[in-house]
Amino acid sequence: MKAQMNRRDFFMGTAWMVMAALAAGCRLNRLGFGEGGSMQNFAFRKLGRIRVGFVGIGGRGTSAVHRVSMIPGVDIVALCDKNQDRVELNMKWLAGNNYPTVPKAYVGEEAYKELCDFGECDVIYCATPWALHQPVAMRALLGGKIALVEVTSALTVDECWELVETSERMKIPCMQLENCVYGEIELLELNLARMGKFGEIVHAEGAYIHDLREVISSTGKKSNTEWIWRYGENMLHKGNRYPTHGLVPICQTLGINRGDRLDYLVSLENGPHNANYEYFKKEFLADDDPRKKDPPAEMGDMNTTLIKTAKGKSIMVQHDVSSPRPYSRISLISGTKGIVRDYPFRCAFEEKCFDRGAHKWFDDQKAAKIREKYMHPLWRDVSDMARRVGGHGGMDFIMDLRWAYCLQNAEPLDMDVYDLAATSCLCELTEKSVRSGSRPVAVPDFTRGNWRNVEPWGVVGIDLGKMGLDAGAVSKDDASLNV
Repeated sequence: MKAQMNRRDFFMGTAWMVMAALAAGCRLNRLGFGEGGSMQNFAFRKLGRIRVGFVGIGGRGTSAVHRVSMIPGVDIVALCDKNQDRVELNMKWLAGNNYPTVPKAYVGEEAYKELCDFGECDVIYCATPWALHQPVAMRALLGGKIALVEVTSALTVDECWELVETSERMKIPCMQLENCVYGEIELLELNLARMGKFGEIVHAEGAYIHDLREVISSTGKKSNTEWIWRYGENMLHKGNRYPTHGLVPICQTLGINRGDRLDYLVSLENGPHNANYEYFKKEFLADDDPRKKDPPAEMGDMNTTLIKTAKGKSIMVQHDVSSPRPYSRISLISGTKGIVRDYPFRCAFEEKCFDRGAHKWFDDQKAAKIREKYMHPLWRDVSDMARRVGGHGGMDFIMDLRWAYCLQNAEPLDMDVYDLAATSCLCELTEKSVRSGSRPVAVPDFTRGNWRNVEPWGVVGIDLGKMGLDAGAVSKDDASLNV
């Protein structure tokens, strides 16, 4: 009788997990690749010169325009935004910095559609508010353009599937512009992992913990309207709407979609305590402001999501943009031989099992030696120049150099459409889990099983000489974002 009860309990448990997965909108029955086949390790044809059109040139987009203008072999051929003044401001900056061409201007809410159909363009670089990321990327792919899309690149599972299947059908890359993959510590962890210094990686942690209460309390003036689209997502949704900064570097290091995959997740969060402060509602908001409601946000302050991979690894991802605490992406990798984490940087390793070398963190001097000895070659070669340009400590410029280098040399982009889908889909899946009482939700296998056949992302580099890039030719960009 006991065995029967255990067996019954098992099947009942697995049944509700499947139902939870189906309720989350996961298309688990999509078998076989879309027309055109897999895009993993796909190398687009060699582009001698890369013609780029920008869609969305607010703060993040303007910084991207400035950085890309410094890369040899890349031509900015179009600028698009719904605001005329942003287009004019960037045109003026390019002219003032003696940029050799005058980009074509596109202005209006749906002007990106015309740009994506523009024949004299190879790449669409999208830095719009989140809700437009997937529509712009879709239009770019259908227009025959490579889509480079800021994070988070899609907000639902169905949007992710649309990008995957369209990229496959068109045989055109779609890359999520996750700059944190190119951070110093994230690259260090990747290098240590590929050298086997962690042993077998068993657990990882990442986060986006960033006090954005100034955005929450913005009065909606023209100069600061980010709350309308960014905090607006928090007002309507639960879960993690911005998972990629902490998660994507972990996925690259663990070989997600390349030897392993995200299997299922559970997600929970607290209440919106920090968003519900009375002085904010009393002093800053008009009577008809939607943030006057109680509570002013659906999303809790801290969301914590636990993910299990097919190979039995565990991942924790957190999101908190309304608490008074220091910025952190955590960036933790733990293996059978040691551990590294950031904020602040710390590490500990064992030389042999049970030598207790990892019983406490290495002292600052020893940790600094590890950081220097195992520095990723890409960071070692490019970081001085990248930091001079700016952009989140230099990683933005390294990201742009890498996609340009790959396209100029017919190499696969570092992140493909499956990486985009596996991480962006957490927007919907974490909300489904939170609203169902933190029940497990399955993560779709966007590779349709091909993750078993692909090697993990390697230790990549950039040949600056091959690009024709003189480190002395780049300059500091005052528009660069720092956090």
